[in-house]
Amino acid sequence: MGKLDFVVMAVFALLIFGIGLTFTRVGSKSGQAFFEAGGETPWWINGLSLFISYFSAGTFVVWGSIAYKHGLVANAIQLTMAISGLIVTFFIAGRWKKTGVATAAEYIGKRFGAAEKQFYTYMTLLLSLFTTAAVLYPVGKMVHVATPYSLETCIIVIGLIIVVYTAAGGLWAVLVTDVVQFVILTAAVLIVIPIAFSQIGGPANLVAKAPPHFFEPFNQDYTFGFMLAFIVYQTFYIGGNWSYVQRYTSVSNQKNSKKVAGIFTILYFVSPFIWMIPPMIYRVINPNLQGLESEDAYMMLIQKVMPAGLIGLVLAGMVSATSSKANTTINMASTVFAQDIYKNLLRPKASEKEVIWMARFFTLVLVF
Repeated sequence: MGKLDFVVMAVFALLIFGIGLTFTRVGSKSGQAFFEAGGETPWWINGLSLFISYFSAGTFVVWGSIAYKHGLVANAIQLTMAISGLIVTFFIAGRWKKTGVATAAEYIGKRFGAAEKQFYTYMTLLLSLFTTAAVLYPVGKMVHVATPYSLETCIIVIGLIIVVYTAAGGLWAVLVTDVVQFVILTAAVLIVIPIAFSQIGGPANLVAKAPPHFFEPFNQDYTFGFMLAFIVYQTFYIGGNWSYVQRYTSVSNQKNSKKVAGIFTILYFVSPFIWMIPPMIYRVINPNLQGLESEDAYMMLIQKVMPAGLIGLVLAGMVSATSSKANTTINMASTVFAQDIYKNLLRPKASEKEVIWMARFFTLVLVF
């Protein structure tokens, strides 16, 4: 990477940081504004946020590695997410809004009682610690591969940027930055694909030079049965994960909740065929990656084919998209702590302003 790439990444980071801080006043108006974005957010914003929040470094590292090794199998795995999204659209998303609750824990408490709610809350907080770490590590690794900075430095800088705007603006900051990240990432990947194809002489050569069985949707490791099981898993995850439940409950009505899941479904029917093309092309360019080296196929392709400046743009888009999963998790964890532990258990008479500040405090504690 050259100096221009670092400048592009720095400008992009400042842009996301500035957008997040813009919503500090909005998030400070009330607890509903901070935790639920006012309960009236546009469904298309929530839908794009749900889609981009579902990204993680796995999209580019894990699934990219599978695409490099096995080809179309990676597309088939990600299409299971679209099928699960369709199930959530018709049967689950609207029901969350119908419950009238702000959080999944609140629903657990109404349905099963206070003890079960507390257990669920504590387990969610514990899981969020590992989830945040699991996201920040591979995001930091992506930047580390493309830059001279240490892995620890990359993780710390990315974590600081995420935590500050999430703590300041709450769910609104998360939603709006997610939309910006979606636009940048889509543009970045669409730039990569034609340039990468030009390196191998076009799509026909991808088909001609790919290894045997590269365009089969299943193999001995990822069977049809695996895909069915993954659909079941994804349905529970998309429809029941607390972070994503926020997307269904923070819109105005049940119909809009279904639209949120509907956007996710449509985009996941289309996106796998776009996201997984670059590492598949790199298999033709460099078929010699072994073991964990295949996890770097995406970044290796970008560094090989992209001109100065665009490398920084693409990397910024990929990092911001994977970081979106982290800010979603962090916002969810702060909501859990502030509403379900601090207000409901420790200080029932706490004001909304006090609860919001505790959420911000816990956001900082969670990352550090």
